[in-house]
Amino acid sequence: MYKNLIKISTLGMSREDWLAERKKSLGGSDVAALLGLNEYCSPYSLYAEKLGLLPEKEETEAMRIGKDLEEYVAKRFAEKTGKKVRKENAIIRNPDMPYLHANVDRVVVGENAVLECKTVSALSLQQYKNGEYPARFYAQCCAYMLVCGFDKAYLAVLVLGREFLIFEIERDESELTALDNACRSFWNDNVLKKEAPGFDGSDATKEALKTIFAESAPGHTADLTAVSTHLSTYLQLKKRMKELEEELNLQQAYITEFMADAEKGSFGNISVSFKTQSRSTFDRELYELENGAIADKYFKVSTQRPFKVTEKKGK
Repeated sequence: MYKNLIKISTLGMSREDWLAERKKSLGGSDVAALLGLNEYCSPYSLYAEKLGLLPEKEETEAMRIGKDLEEYVAKRFAEKTGKKVRKENAIIRNPDMPYLHANVDRVVVGENAVLECKTVSALSLQQYKNGEYPARFYAQCCAYMLVCGFDKAYLAVLVLGREFLIFEIERDESELTALDNACRSFWNDNVLKKEAPGFDGSDATKEALKTIFAESAPGHTADLTAVSTHLSTYLQLKKRMKELEEELNLQQAYITEFMADAEKGSFGNISVSFKTQSRSTFDRELYELENGAIADKYFKVSTQRPFKVTEKKGK
């Protein structure tokens, strides 16, 4: 590890303070989002998070499981490799890289190496065949080597109920330099200057924009001349989607007619399910006819802001 590192103890630190400290720079898990390797977070949503434009993400069950089993994964790693590890209860900062920080899981004793512990669903086992693992984990390990000066990273992955895997990642200076440039540019040119990065078509970006601009201003109309090209492209894509939907329905019609009353069908590695299912729904009209109107207090009110584009005929 580098000798000039600053360690901010996390012992006794509240979750609010921990989140506030992490917001001051990019962490290892942020790097994957910056590089477009995280399906749940895009460069734009990451930018919005760092500026406080989005609410803090609530801890999911998967996140809770990963945190709770981190110690188990570290012990399994030590047991399988014979190496000793120690916990680093700190947020690590490098004065030469103020735009980055590291929250490492474990440091390998006797080596200049870091251990990253992961717990994943058994459904993701296919991602680890032939010695492979998700690129987002690689990016995170590289970020820790970059910030702290580690020569190597170990990635220990517990595939729940199926496998325990260990990968070694050697330091690659050319890749770390490229990563450093990307992180510095994003932080200095986007976050600090409050200039949003380019959009992508991910759900993460879409949801971030919906959250930031959740409320409309009554009576306000915008002149869309500046985005007229995007409007034209949007309408063309909608038309193509309709054409593709009709073509999809046509192909489904042929398959449906051929299957007739069959519940399942197969061809090579393709399977089709066409099974009768039952679904219960609440008949509000009948209920109120027999019991009277349902009181307003039993209804939840949600606010939405639907996005609709219409084109007048003849224009």
